[in-house]
Amino acid sequence: MNGSLDVSSDETNSTVDAVVETIAETAPEVRTAIAEYRQYTADSNATGDQQLAADVRADELFEERLLAIDGVASYASEEREDVVTQDRDDVATDEGDLHVAMDPLDGSSNLKPNSGMGTIFGVYETQPPTVGRDLVAAGYVIYGPVTSMVVARDGSVTEYLLHDGESRVVDDDVTISDDPTVYGFGGGEPSWTDAFTEFADDVREELKLRYGGAMIADISQVLTYGGIFAYPALRDAPEGKLRLQFEGQPMGYVVETAGGRSSNGEQSLLDVEPDELHERTPLYVGNSDLVDRLEAALD
Repeated sequence: MNGSLDVSSDETNSTVDAVVETIAETAPEVRTAIAEYRQYTADSNATGDQQLAADVRADELFEERLLAIDGVASYASEEREDVVTQDRDDVATDEGDLHVAMDPLDGSSNLKPNSGMGTIFGVYETQPPTVGRDLVAAGYVIYGPVTSMVVARDGSVTEYLLHDGESRVVDDDVTISDDPTVYGFGGGEPSWTDAFTEFADDVREELKLRYGGAMIADISQVLTYGGIFAYPALRDAPEGKLRLQFEGQPMGYVVETAGGRSSNGEQSLLDVEPDELHERTPLYVGNSDLVDRLEAALD
């Protein structure tokens, strides 16, 4: 890369720099995999979703390259059952090591209709499963008309354009708009609870629907235009659908760093302590006043 990503001198920040740069450098190959690995495999991931070959390829690329970074002790992914650790004797005891958790290809069911997809990552001080307050950085890549990367760290959010192996800063202070415009709600209305349906009816009177079936793209809309995204607790799935460690915490970290709020309906997603690596969660992110209203409606 051409050096446009910030480089810091301390050990933790240097490792975060390397993780961010590695993900940025790998993103073009993932974009190629989206085009070339379109078929479904015979396998399912750790939580029972059928895997596309592109899911597997993206996971393989990120695991190999991120675990090659000095200072990255482990890699966890939505696509694999367990955490993978570096083959080093000091991994368990080196307090300077960081841990990466990823959804390598979020929204892969959108591949067939050629709709939005992306990559989500979180960099933790503690090996997952762990609380979101252990995040030191998080972000996502969007494979849209252009490939862009949003990174939250050190109290601010930066957006980069990734093109021809280089990164260029396009916004060094991403903040959620204080004039919300859009909403996107997943899960299917017949499965919503009465309380959430009532909240949704109110929001529909105020905001415009933007929902594409890929959580990462829908939240990126909210981050850009202001509003709220929800994949709520459902009548038949009170635990929700999305994965706390790989989707909820990293995206909650990005939105909160950008001035918004995240919630599982009761508290910040960053405060939820998972009992297992692939734990699911209801997910609500967006402008603080809208998430406050959501929590009050569900109370």
